Amino acid sequence: MGRMWHTLLLSQWNELFAWLPIEELIRERQQEYYDALAIADKKSDCTGFVEMMMKIILDALVQLDKTDQVDDQETDQVKLLLECMGSDELSAVQIMERLGLSHRPTFRKNYLHPALDKGLIEMTVPNKPNSRNQKYRRK
Repeated sequence: MGRMWHTLLLSQWNELFAWLPIEELIRERQQEYYDALAIADKKSDCTGFVEMMMKIILDALVQLDKTDQVDDQETDQVKLLLECMGSDELSAVQIMERLGLSHRPTFRKNYLHPALDKGLIEMTVPNKPNSRNQKYRRK
């Protein structure tokens, strides 16, 4: 719940944070996150925790800035989709979770279909696009 509030507050400050997968960033550094929370709780001082979160966010923004695999003509949504997928094979639901999205039609229209149409991602079961086992991977 705290991470959801974190994303909500940051996105009110700057829209970019609505698209930054904070949950995934924390998951990648989960032990560091919990250690910082424990220290902040013990000291009754959240400075170290805030600094750690800012470092995680800065690292993600620097990584996004370095992404040069997508040309400038691609949409921001497609860029975010590619960034969140990494080298993983993911179902549509898993990709939506990483992006923090819940509305499937919007996800398909603005993220998934443009990336497929431009040949940036591919289906793992291309001859059965509606398969329940369908996953997607970067090309």
